[in-house]
Amino acid sequence: MWPWASTSFCGMVASSPTESLDRLVHERIRLGIVSALAAEEAMSFADLKKVLRTSDGNLSVHARKLEEAGYIKVSKGFEDRKPKTEYRLTAKGRRALEHYLQQMEAILSEARDALERT
Repeated sequence: MWPWASTSFCGMVASSPTESLDRLVHERIRLGIVSALAAEEAMSFADLKKVLRTSDGNLSVHARKLEEAGYIKVSKGFEDRKPKTEYRLTAKGRRALEHYLQQMEAILSEARDALERT
């Protein structure tokens, strides 16, 4: 049986892998943001932009969605009279990433098993 067929998250039972995955985390840039922040205590906007190889606008939009969901915390301030935005992963964001990774591992395990059976 596919792992997502019986997976319940937020009270919903999913019938496909795309239905069971957290769409906020699953998107490439947002997954990159939460993954990078899971590895570092905090990262600046410039550092995230460099690591993710994305534009200012793209990073801003995706970071805002994660902030609105409570997955990241944003701090704005100044350093040497220059604006500095810093991001941190929240406990809720860490739990969401851990849950997402567990789901992906289950999906990949089932896919490997299916390949071995054929």
